[in-house]
Amino acid sequence: MKYLVLAYYRFTPLDNPLLEVKKHKNFFKNRDLTGRIYLSEQGINGQMSGLEEDVRSYMSWLQEDPRFKEMFFKIQRHHENTFPRMTVKYRAELAALGCEVDPSQTGRVVSPSEWKRMLENPEENQLLIDVRNSYETEVGHFEGALLPPLENFRDFPAYAEKLKEMADPKKTKLLIYCTAGIRCELYSALLKVKGFTNVYQLEGGIINYGIKEGDAHWKGKVFVFDDRLAVPIDEKEAEPIASCRHCALPSDIHYNCANMDCNELYISCPSCQETYQGCCSHACKQSPRKRPFEREGGNKPFRRKHLIAPAKDAESAEPSPQCCLLKPSDPA
Repeated sequence: MKYLVLAYYRFTPLDNPLLEVKKHKNFFKNRDLTGRIYLSEQGINGQMSGLEEDVRSYMSWLQEDPRFKEMFFKIQRHHENTFPRMTVKYRAELAALGCEVDPSQTGRVVSPSEWKRMLENPEENQLLIDVRNSYETEVGHFEGALLPPLENFRDFPAYAEKLKEMADPKKTKLLIYCTAGIRCELYSALLKVKGFTNVYQLEGGIINYGIKEGDAHWKGKVFVFDDRLAVPIDEKEAEPIASCRHCALPSDIHYNCANMDCNELYISCPSCQETYQGCCSHACKQSPRKRPFEREGGNKPFRRKHLIAPAKDAESAEPSPQCCLLKPSDPA
């Protein structure tokens, strides 16, 4: 079977986003589609997968709405669904920046081809900045990019203040990028409020760049918020640039520590993952509160089964209160 994976968003006023949630849920009935879709007064932010026929039906259905007619879909292929279920929810912020900005006041959007040219011919006062979380950047990023050591998109407004100390807002040319573009829409607008006048953002993010330009000037893989976790930027396999927490051998596979009181997100090779029984350290391996180690599929933190603690005296169990450090609600 042929499956497609979509990443898309659009800032457009929605008077009744709860009605849009209901309409989406009705459409998804009896269709082989999974994903994570958020709707708000700001618009829509979606990531989904499904059989090609069902996905293309959804794209056509969505674009029948004049508000979504110009929707830009980033499309990849995969051999199976990449999400455990379909989730459609109302969310006040499409991307949790933590402060209000005007998404219509963005930086200049540049095509993948122009982005490539700008990387190959950098200006003297040019800075390339990755505006994703550090667990994303450690498995892949553009060559020469600044990689802020931040774990949450809400940390980036404070980083904008640090940028003003690092670079002259009036003279510096900022090139920012993220996975599929939505974080750049918001962050570029914030940077302009902070006084940066020359802000450029990659159209469609890393995903679109990989589709159009391949792996030119890219190192490693692309972190994605679904079961795949780390994928090549194009169809060519990519060597890991990160390393195993335990043995330091090259690896780009993320796991959540099986110790529920830790649950740290870390990188491990499959061999050490088995040796440590899914734990990030010897100490965590000795913990009495561990999720059972699963040799197959243990690196799928979005699968609920992997996040559920073994019950002490019952067949069922309640999810760990710490759930997953891979925040499935993070934007693309």
